[in-house]
Amino acid sequence: MQSYDIPTGTIAVGVDGSPSAERALSWAVEEARLAGRALTLVHAITPQGGVWVDQAGHDSTLGSGATRTEAQQLLDAAQRAATDRDPTLEVHHLLRVADPRDLLLTVSRQASTVVLGSRGRGHLRSLLLGSVSVAVTRHAHRPVVVVRPHDRGGAREGVLVGVDGTERSLGPLEFAFTQASQRGVPITVLHAVHDALATSVDPYLLDGLEDGIEEHRLLVAESVAGMREKFPDVSVNTVLARGYAGDALTELGDRMDLVVVGAHHGGAASAILLGSAAASVVESAPCPVAVVPVA
Repeated sequence: MQSYDIPTGTIAVGVDGSPSAERALSWAVEEARLAGRALTLVHAITPQGGVWVDQAGHDSTLGSGATRTEAQQLLDAAQRAATDRDPTLEVHHLLRVADPRDLLLTVSRQASTVVLGSRGRGHLRSLLLGSVSVAVTRHAHRPVVVVRPHDRGGAREGVLVGVDGTERSLGPLEFAFTQASQRGVPITVLHAVHDALATSVDPYLLDGLEDGIEEHRLLVAESVAGMREKFPDVSVNTVLARGYAGDALTELGDRMDLVVVGAHHGGAASAILLGSAAASVVESAPCPVAVVPVA
């Protein structure tokens, strides 16, 4: 199994010099600071000579004569930007001639979190998000945060996480609670009750009149109980929604700092954990999205 000389548990961030990568770097620096972890700047020179494949799936070269020296200069500039934000930060570089997807997936075995940028072009049909982000969010061994453009103005309501009431939700839940605790913000736990007849998302099923709704409420309460004990400092709000999980998470994400969703890498899973739901949120959410792999 291939490995690289980077700290175990590092926050790894893809660097390509684009505005979206700059947003990702800013998020990664803050995460490294809050979590007390090292930061690793990751850059891939494609074997064909191009540097990185950006989040729109286009070759983002530094010119037809892009060289390792130019790539190293890009990493040096990213390090200066990171240490300007936090002079105490431990920063590492990883520069390889490789497919960026393969490089980041390998890095995800050693990192605690992988952070990527997003072009933020709204609903995406195929490779508009970029083959890099698509591959990494689908196959990474650790959580992947895709930093989508979002309006930092106005009131924000913390972290939103989708759950299905089973043990598969524990990984995304713990990641979300950790983020909320580190940032001193509340958490909203959302459980979507699938209703094929619903024409829109109704995030407020609070009257308990719908058939079986109390059963769903108890499932969520049981899932959250252990996290409440582990993170007593985090204020928790529970929301039940009617409709598709991806739609509900995207709609409520408009006022959140971060949306967390689980992704089941292979095999059958409930709607909240299906790859299509995770992909929908990554493509459409109006704020950063964390995709947490579920065994």
